[in-house]
Amino acid sequence: MEEESRAADSSWIKQHPAYQDLMNLDVGDSAQVYAAFLVYLDLTEVRRWKDVVGVASSELQAVLLEGREKEGEPVQVVYPLPSHRTVSHKDLRCILDRGSPMLLCAVASDSTLVYQRLCDGLLTPDPPVDIQDQGRRQHRKRRLQT
Repeated sequence: MEEESRAADSSWIKQHPAYQDLMNLDVGDSAQVYAAFLVYLDLTEVRRWKDVVGVASSELQAVLLEGREKEGEPVQVVYPLPSHRTVSHKDLRCILDRGSPMLLCAVASDSTLVYQRLCDGLLTPDPPVDIQDQGRRQHRKRRLQT
């Protein structure tokens, strides 16, 4: 019964127009195409990104996704990376040299997605929400003298 359920689950994916478009890019790695499709669904259905399209990268033998987080914002590149696949500095440099902001999306075997923003150089993160600067000395613990 469980096998029939899995087969039914995967058949709708293979018939989805976006999945077929990604397969037609012919990158040769069906696991990476499947990961790209999961990220595509997350970006378009959950996060409501605009103009999301798949682009083949011959250098990486992968499907990249390009889209806009909101209408009128610049295009961002998303690199869907299945958990079994490794990424090198050369791969990241290849994508960063495109000039667009980049997100790396690790796709776990259970379909969990983890996004990481990548940039050329160091990037200072935004401060956490609800944290206020209360001075340098307030939260320091004093050492116990023995």
